[in-house]
Amino acid sequence: MHTRPRSLALLALVAAALVVAACGGGTTASPTPSPVTVDSPEAAARLVAAKSPLFEGIEARDPDLIGQAHWWEAVAIDDGWRVTFRVGWGDCPAGCIDEHTWTYDVTADGTLGFVEERGTAVPQQILDELRAAAQVTGVAGRVVAGPTCPVENPADPTCNPRPVAGAVLVVTGAGGAEVARVTTDATGLFRIGLQPGDYTLEPQPVEGLVGTASPVTFTVTDGNETLLDVGYDTGIR
Repeated sequence: MHTRPRSLALLALVAAALVVAACGGGTTASPTPSPVTVDSPEAAARLVAAKSPLFEGIEARDPDLIGQAHWWEAVAIDDGWRVTFRVGWGDCPAGCIDEHTWTYDVTADGTLGFVEERGTAVPQQILDELRAAAQVTGVAGRVVAGPTCPVENPADPTCNPRPVAGAVLVVTGAGGAEVARVTTDATGLFRIGLQPGDYTLEPQPVEGLVGTASPVTFTVTDGNETLLDVGYDTGIR
């Protein structure tokens, strides 16, 4: 497996960040969030949207709105909400030819769990439009591990790479000095605020996975988030 700039092998999310501990100067990483109470579908959707720059500009589904390409909806489940974000494109006034969805469970205490991701790979143009709504300068992405089936079947969602929780990612700047590090959440997402510049993301070993994902260099420009996929090898063959 390898890392690469996010073009959306998964988004997959897609998805961003959570507990960030900055080390040294040059970083504007967000502080650890305070406990939250999720008591409405809107609150659940806001919590998910805060994880990923792709979701921040998406509004609730309006059944009376013709041609709504992107939307979110939430349904009540035990102790929380199941939230789905949908991105559609291609003749959306007629219902959209293609779509991609991400689904999460959000509990009343703000715990977020990844459920599934489905659909056609999102075109780069659509990704760029969604990312333009983000308010953070830095890097975001998702860490996954695969393969999850001995014989991968793209049509079988049970064979999709699985999110990697608790993966430590170290960001180094010029000269190799560490400027920030982040631990992925239960959905494999991470998000780090950084000053504009050139950096390297260095994934650390994860227990139970084969080897370590390769480092990836990336550039942060003012007012934009660079999106990355990080992939570990499960060793399943």
